[in-house]
Amino acid sequence: MTTRDFDTDIRAELDRLRGSIDNIDAAVVHMLAERFKCTQQVGLLKAQHQLPPADPEREARQIERLRQLAESAKLDPAFAEKLLNFIIAEVIRHHETIAANPDAPDPRHGG
Repeated sequence: MTTRDFDTDIRAELDRLRGSIDNIDAAVVHMLAERFKCTQQVGLLKAQHQLPPADPEREARQIERLRQLAESAKLDPAFAEKLLNFIIAEVIRHHETIAANPDAPDPRHGG
């Protein structure tokens, strides 16, 4: 095998792996969009019933659950927790916005 063949083989494998990564990234984005559709509905329900935007007990349970899932999936639980904390912070921000104006249309859905 020549150096050129080796480089071509490596390039092909990198392209294959990167294609898989791109597909996974697309799936992650779509899954997050679905998650935020659900949390949008939660935010509306909370606003309609004057419930607080944050639910620390639920958040703690979710973090623990995600850490366990991460361990099972052989993913760093600390990383999974950081990711969930980032998502939770964004959800709370959305819920605060909804609570401030529960009748406002969702700008992400065109009305």
